Amino acid sequence: MDSKVVPLRRIHDSAVIHASARLGVDVCVGPYAVIGENAVIGDHCEIMAHAVIEANTVMGNGNKVFPGAVIGAEPQDLKFRGESSCVVIGDNNRFRECMTVNRATGEGGKTIIGSGCLFMAYTHVAHNCLIGNNVVLANSVALAGHIEVDDRVVIGGLAGVHQFVKIGRNAMIGGASKVVHDVPPFVIADGRPAKVCGLNSVGLSRAGMSRDVRQQIKQAYKILYRSGLSLSEAIAVMEQELEMIEEIEQMLRFLRNAERGICRERRDSDEDGGDN
Repeated sequence: MDSKVVPLRRIHDSAVIHASARLGVDVCVGPYAVIGENAVIGDHCEIMAHAVIEANTVMGNGNKVFPGAVIGAEPQDLKFRGESSCVVIGDNNRFRECMTVNRATGEGGKTIIGSGCLFMAYTHVAHNCLIGNNVVLANSVALAGHIEVDDRVVIGGLAGVHQFVKIGRNAMIGGASKVVHDVPPFVIADGRPAKVCGLNSVGLSRAGMSRDVRQQIKQAYKILYRSGLSLSEAIAVMEQELEMIEEIEQMLRFLRNAERGICRERRDSDEDGGDN
């Protein structure tokens, strides 16, 4: 008797799986699902009915792809010329109905998604995006190309984010916002265009940050937005006056690399929700 362990899989007869695709242990593939060339599906994943995993998508363990989702399709980018690129996905993500993830533009390029994320229905992650861990995109959020979203970011429904924008860790974006500048870590941004309207205090608490850490972040916020200093001046003051804990170092790295400029703070005189 052959002692080799045969991987357990539950694959519907109508599913279409390319011969070069590799499926892990305990993978479930529903009716009319499609898994493309050289795709890799990790252990304990579920690919539901009519979902499509396109070529060169590499997916970790425990992911769940709901009906109608399309992951790894060609980028919606006029510069794309059929070059070899891919999507790389971590573990335990949820891709809800009809959401889309595009693979990268550029030879060998990658669209990368971390672990523990939730992408609600009709969300879109464009080419060359870099998504961290435990990120939540609510319904119909659209991310353009080359966007970076750090860990534990929450983006409200119907928000749109401009290409090359960076969103720092533990930030929250309000629903229906138009994000055209970089959003620093730990803040809440809202509006069209999005402006910062305070610290994400609830999010920081839920993330398990101590009171002392939250106080340091609060002081950094005041220096950045309430001191009247330029960005470079605010960075210099933070370097001199704040304790260099991990969170402050992360904020400083983000600010030094904010190529699109950062969202400014909303003032009482600003028109709420209007385009300026």
